[in-house]
Formats: sequence, structure tokens, C-alpha cells
Amino acid sequence: MQTAIMLPQNTPPQSAGLYSELMAHAAGLPNDMLFAQMICSQIDSAGALPCGLGLSEAAFVALLSRHFPTAELVVRQIELIDDPRALERDDVLALLLDHRAQQDDSEIWMAEIVTTACMANDHLWQDLGLWSRQYLSQLMTQNFPSLAAKNVRDMKWKKFLYKQLCDKEDIRICRAPSCEVCTDYDKCFGPED
Repeated sequence: MQTAIMLPQNTPPQSAGLYSELMAHAAGLPNDMLFAQMICSQIDSAGALPCGLGLSEAAFVALLSRHFPTAELVVRQIELIDDPRALERDDVLALLLDHRAQQDDSEIWMAEIVTTACMANDHLWQDLGLWSRQYLSQLMTQNFPSLAAKNVRDMKWKKFLYKQLCDKEDIRICRAPSCEVCTDYDKCFGPED
């Protein structure tokens, strides 16, 4: 008897079949659903993640083997290119790794994937290929709980991560004395559609 797979809210219709297939082969680990969404979106050319979700070929194959061990997926050769934002990338990655939950090794892959998506230009949940901001909040809380707990006013995640980096270096780039009086308040804290 086959078990029905519950599709997450906002599942794009073109992704439903692949998502169901991945979840039918999921290992039952904390990030299975989030990785499945990202893989579906990447295959559908949604989001900003490159082939392999921004991981090396070996890391991506290891992720698939660990989270979807019996799925039959073909992995294209992943070509890594020089990153002109490497120093910035390293800072974001270090921030995320410093706040890992320490519950599962997949948090390291997740930190690398989130870092790759931070280099793109849209909302972070969209760049990751997640199907709503709700899943990004789940990702952050599940994988980087101490960092997520600092986002008490629900700042948009990419802005929040970069604000954390600026605060760490004691760099004050905002001219307003507090967020509440800033003219750009809605850009940082408004809804992400």
C-alpha cells in the first residue's frame, strides 16, 4: 500500500510530481522537505541556486544520498566558477556556521546553500527556491536557531543577515537612529511577496 505524500502549501503544480517522488524516498531527516523544495525549484529554473544548489558535486551527491537514499536522480556535472564576492560569501557562511543548531550534519550544507542564495538579488526565500517565506523562517529556526531568535521584529532574512555582519564589525550604515523612524522601514520589515 502506497502512503500519500502531503504537499506543502504553495507547491507549484509543475513541481508536485518530483516533490512527491523525492519525499517518497526521504530519509525522515529534519531538512528533507526543504531540500526537496529547493531541488524541485532548481530543476524548474526557479530561484537563483545553480546546479547542485551551489554545493560541490561531491557534497550534492552526499546530500542526495543522505536525504533521499533510494531516489533515482541523475546528477549533472557541476561546474564551479570563481566567485568575485568570495570574501563576502565567507563572512555570511561563517555567520551561519557560528549559529548552527548542531543537531544534524546537513546544517553545514544548508549554510552553504543559504550563503549561495544570499549572493542573488531577490528575496532570500525566492532565491533559495522555497515556496513561501514561511519555509525560510522554518529553515532558519531549524538550522540556525540562535541566529533566528535574534530576528525578533521579523526583518527580511537577507537584510537581517547582512545587518548581523555589519553589527559584528560595528559598521553603522543606516542614517536613522532606529528602525522605527527610518524612511526605508517597509523595505526591511514589510511583507515579502
